[in-house]
Amino acid sequence: MNHVGLVGRITRDPVLKAISENRNQTNFVIAINRNFRNSQGIVDSDFVNCIAWGKLAERIVQYCGRGSLIGINGRLQSRSYTTKDNMKVFSTEVVCDDVRFYALKQPLDIASYQQVKTQTANNQEIDQHFVLPQVEEELPVPVP
Repeated sequence: MNHVGLVGRITRDPVLKAISENRNQTNFVIAINRNFRNSQGIVDSDFVNCIAWGKLAERIVQYCGRGSLIGINGRLQSRSYTTKDNMKVFSTEVVCDDVRFYALKQPLDIASYQQVKTQTANNQEIDQHFVLPQVEEELPVPVP
């Protein structure tokens, strides 16, 4: 069975790529802290390449940015290609099937927050792969 579950922070803002007319894709990297400290007392991180397709990719680009804490479930995929210098390069990435958003990118403006809250309440345009974290408190309204 090929199944991966990871929780980490996105290292840079994901960008949506239109592969074809009906097919979207995004690549991003998540940083995952290890459970222990090295000999210098520092917690090391692993950086994992991830890829998402379709509506899931659109949601990731729309709601996540650098520093967003997300959980992903998916499968490992390995591939290889040859560079211009005739060197063979191997790559392994996680193909995302499900993403949980634990901390959205900051700052999130009031209009976007209200839109997300309304969509979540009405279950509009939220597919089975998209889950927003529950927000207990209201965001303060800026005073002009």
